[in-house]
Amino acid sequence: MTKLVLLHKADSIYDDEPDVVYDFPRSYLKAVQEAVGDWVIYYEPVKAGPRGYFAVAKIEQVIPKPGVEGRFLAMIEPGSFLPLDTEVPRLIDGSPMEQALTEPDGTPKEGGAVQLAVRRLPEEDFARIVRLGLPEDLKRQEAARYDPAGSEMAEEAAIFERPVLERLTRRPYRDVAFRRKVREAYDYRCAMSGLKLRNGGGRPEVQAAHIRPVEHNGSDSVRNGLALSGTLHWMFDRGLISVADDNETILVSRNKVPGDVVDRLLGPDGTIRKPKDKRNWPHPANLAWHRENIFGQMASECPAPWD
Repeated sequence: MTKLVLLHKADSIYDDEPDVVYDFPRSYLKAVQEAVGDWVIYYEPVKAGPRGYFAVAKIEQVIPKPGVEGRFLAMIEPGSFLPLDTEVPRLIDGSPMEQALTEPDGTPKEGGAVQLAVRRLPEEDFARIVRLGLPEDLKRQEAARYDPAGSEMAEEAAIFERPVLERLTRRPYRDVAFRRKVREAYDYRCAMSGLKLRNGGGRPEVQAAHIRPVEHNGSDSVRNGLALSGTLHWMFDRGLISVADDNETILVSRNKVPGDVVDRLLGPDGTIRKPKDKRNWPHPANLAWHRENIFGQMASECPAPWD
């Protein structure tokens, strides 16, 4: 198996959806086939934006693109995609992150491998990028934002550095990473109420909800997330509320939710607030999945928080 760097830009003319599929031409087929079952890192080319390395994922299989001669699709393993907590720059102290892009004196190469949309990535380069983008102490960093005293106590114990791949597959770690990216994308504001609440210690009350649950092959992409208050998160997970096929109107199961509860919890215009960055807007396919599979499916034995 081989690890890769895959170039991706949000306005690509190809059928790319980083947490689902990567569209590529025949010229890269051998390299991508070598990477089946292994991890890749997504990279934004210079002309597309400033992000550099921005996410990891695992390739599950490669198939011919239906109806298009000479193009192929790398299918991403469900649940493997994870945005980097901190996007890793292309250069650090003037030197590229990838050995293949670096001259012997440490300066960036020009042409050649630099222009490839698919690049093989040595294990040490992969580990370095992941360590910078997804640090092991992410949970401690999250706590340090709102509780400096608690953070100081946590620092007294040495951080156990787990292998990079173990970090990428641990659900508790991924939950912290997902929560940080979703809440940040929505500016810590509930997408449905519009409220930006913090407790007495300054900790944001908003939570990060998966639109399509992980147990149903939902990804940890921000596009599969909504920032919601605790009660609205509970309602969303149980199918009492959803989002219409216009991708913004809030749907309410009115036969199960009292009108006064709706008036108290939702914004007056009845639409969701989306992130400023369009790349982080909820994906229509994820909203459709929730609408078709979760909305209206609340189990009768679940007591509502307003009862």
